Amino acid sequence: MPRVKTNIARNKRKKKLMKEARGYFGGRSKLYRSAKDAVERGWEYAYRDRRRRKRDFRALWISRINAASRENGLSYSRLISGLRSAGVDLNRKVLADLAVREPAAFAELVQVAKDQLR
Repeated sequence: MPRVKTNIARNKRKKKLMKEARGYFGGRSKLYRSAKDAVERGWEYAYRDRRRRKRDFRALWISRINAASRENGLSYSRLISGLRSAGVDLNRKVLADLAVREPAAFAELVQVAKDQLR
């Protein structure tokens, strides 16, 4: 059985991981074991937060829509209900953008929802 040396493969693997750890503080960017732990933990956080970001943005949009709709005399839930029954198919991202950038257009949508609820 021939003897297998993993020197080249191991060095490539370590080099790739140390490159990922650049910019980390202290031993986390210099020592292989610490760098490996830090990089793997970073990957876990990145995986988790890619999903979390979607939740966070939805919550932000809802807050913005709620604030803008209350300025126009309607709560968030009644606005969404009114728009849905009026057949207005705008997602929360677009509604929040309208509320911030085009308050007049958003006010018209609130009026549509109010008319539908009556």
